[in-house]
Amino acid sequence: MAERAESESRKLLGRLRDTMAEQAAGQARLDKITHLTADSMGTEVCSIYLFRDAETLELCATEGLKAESVHQTRMKLGEGLVGRVARAGKVINAADAPSERGFRYMPETGEEIYSSFLGVPIQRLGEKLGVLVVQSKEAREFTSDEVYALEVVAMVLAEMAELGAFVGEGAALKARHTQSVVLRGTSGQEGTAEGHVWLHEPRVVVTNLVSDDPVRERERLNAAIESLRISVDELLADASGNAEQVQVLQAYRMFANSKGWLRRMEEDIGRGLSAEAAVEKEQSSARARLGQVTDAYLRERLQDLDDLSNRLLRNLTGQGKETGADMPEDPILIARNIGPGEVLEYGRKLKGIVLEEGSVGSHAAIVARALAIPLVIHTPGVTNEALNGDLIMVDGDQGVVHLRPDETVVSAFRDKIAMQAKAMERFASIRDVPCVAACGTRVQMLMNAGLMADLPSLASSGAEGVGLFRTELQFLIRNQMPRRTELAALYEKVMTSAGDKRVVFRTLDIGSDKVLPYMKPNDEPNPALGWRAIRVGLDKPGVLRMQLQALLRAAKGGPLTVMFPFVAQFEEYRQARAEMDKALERERILGHPVPSQLDVGAMLETPSLAFAPQKFFEEVGFLSIGGNDLKQFFFAADRENERVRRRYDTLNVSFLTFLEGIVDRCAATGTRLSFCGEDAGRPIEAVCLAAIGLRNLSMRPASIGPVKHLMMRVNLEEVYEVISEARERGEQTVRPAVMEHLRGRL
Repeated sequence: MAERAESESRKLLGRLRDTMAEQAAGQARLDKITHLTADSMGTEVCSIYLFRDAETLELCATEGLKAESVHQTRMKLGEGLVGRVARAGKVINAADAPSERGFRYMPETGEEIYSSFLGVPIQRLGEKLGVLVVQSKEAREFTSDEVYALEVVAMVLAEMAELGAFVGEGAALKARHTQSVVLRGTSGQEGTAEGHVWLHEPRVVVTNLVSDDPVRERERLNAAIESLRISVDELLADASGNAEQVQVLQAYRMFANSKGWLRRMEEDIGRGLSAEAAVEKEQSSARARLGQVTDAYLRERLQDLDDLSNRLLRNLTGQGKETGADMPEDPILIARNIGPGEVLEYGRKLKGIVLEEGSVGSHAAIVARALAIPLVIHTPGVTNEALNGDLIMVDGDQGVVHLRPDETVVSAFRDKIAMQAKAMERFASIRDVPCVAACGTRVQMLMNAGLMADLPSLASSGAEGVGLFRTELQFLIRNQMPRRTELAALYEKVMTSAGDKRVVFRTLDIGSDKVLPYMKPNDEPNPALGWRAIRVGLDKPGVLRMQLQALLRAAKGGPLTVMFPFVAQFEEYRQARAEMDKALERERILGHPVPSQLDVGAMLETPSLAFAPQKFFEEVGFLSIGGNDLKQFFFAADRENERVRRRYDTLNVSFLTFLEGIVDRCAATGTRLSFCGEDAGRPIEAVCLAAIGLRNLSMRPASIGPVKHLMMRVNLEEVYEVISEARERGEQTVRPAVMEHLRGRL
């Protein structure tokens, strides 16, 4: 029975292949496919529904329904059984369709005489393209073999659509990858950019979908899998010291040796698919499941399977990552995800980055910020939709991507870029002028950094020093622990480049979203509140001591400023300070020069530290408020969670009152205080922070100009009065009141 099903499937696929080889218009091909499919499956009806837009399906071809309903019958996503198949991406097999939940009768089609219904999604690599349906008068459920056969046809249809086989008139038959598309994601780094698409991993194009020789295709598949297994074993041997890479490669090995995975692909080949098409069918199934799974572990494993399928397809087709195409002069990188080292390899030649996944706090996002490259993350569908060379415009401020934009959008976007360029000219005129507000209050403008590539921005941005140098980036972009001598050389270069400007080095802040590739990952239910930063440094002091020694030696007897991250209580600071004192004493014993001035502080990122004993504020050299973490812990709102991260305003009265309490405690003990984080680089927020007493602000270099431009035009005493009045009125946030005040003054 199975052999007969395979034979019938191969016959149908062979007839479909012949249809595709004929010179015909897209509509004619669709019409013939519905006829062939209905005939092969012995059903009265076969219909193809394709998306005309993201929310609407259109009947594009049918055998058995009324011909006049073609391109007239439309339904919304989720509407009727066809809409349900499209929304869920799952098969519906009903013996009595009218009694099914969600059934909707479409009178213009004449479908009321058909009882049975089988609908399968037409999708490619997780992208939904439409629905393939067969119907019969006889009330019966279709067999598993029939469902399987229709799924194979749907997969071939998806590949044919990708190759442009069904192009015709109307929105549903428009050519793929030619229309203007607006994709909405999340801002990972502000800025705007116009350029042309450069795919980090160009998609593999499968052109030979059908084969008459299943024996040969199975041999090709098995040879490719064996080659894949060997390459994975070799990679595992090379990655023996890299815990994270080993974990991923072990998952690859598990899938590469999975009998179930191989069996499913061999069954597809038996039904008439080529080896490449069988792999892509499995990959599409994995992508569809990936979109429905919420469990993090299962998502990672499905992601591993997807990556492995890509490797297998490249083995089969011979299509490597190098396509021979030249990178455009204005490349905007498109990828599903990317590591920090890869961003650094591309460097400043990138005009922008758009990721299908990614996160605000990811290593790649940190590097993109350091290089001032506009970045949009969480952009669904961008890797499927974009083609190398497509015109693309990235709005990192709003998290919006315009792919193949029309002239109206291009004109408006270029106007925005021109306005920003003019603003930058204005900012350049005040670059070397001290930031003094209209009321005479002096506000220090500092910059955040983490790479040597950041240091030229000290001069070009007008920054008065580096308020935060993230030392973890040098650990994250490597495959093994850096040596002390390497770190000392780097830190010395940083201090030399900064000249007489102060650089605040933050010791290693790993854990949470920053996992070193060569350290064993710790699976924690809530990493942001787990074993990270100074907690790791104190529990595993070897790395902390090595880093402190490197910093002391890099100073070459000059001044040095160091701060410890994520200090939650006084005792943690004391222990960390004791490690610094030990390192200092060791350097003296070895006869090495010690810093002429050593300033040791802490980052205040947890609310608990704001309520530390008075003695802490007297002992600590300085404090830097880490606004990003402090805000998420204050509001109990994960900044990586899009559902809640925008819910709470920095200018919320409660948060500003809390910050002002920290200002008052530091003022009482004479403890120097600064604010570091994304909010310091937002002009309105920065003005309010300065108004409540935070007079040292550290931000991205590109933010200094806009913040200084506004700060120098406002009276901070008046802004503080506005904040106080809003607080007295019981308002939740001071933003509306401050905005209205500024509009009336500027």
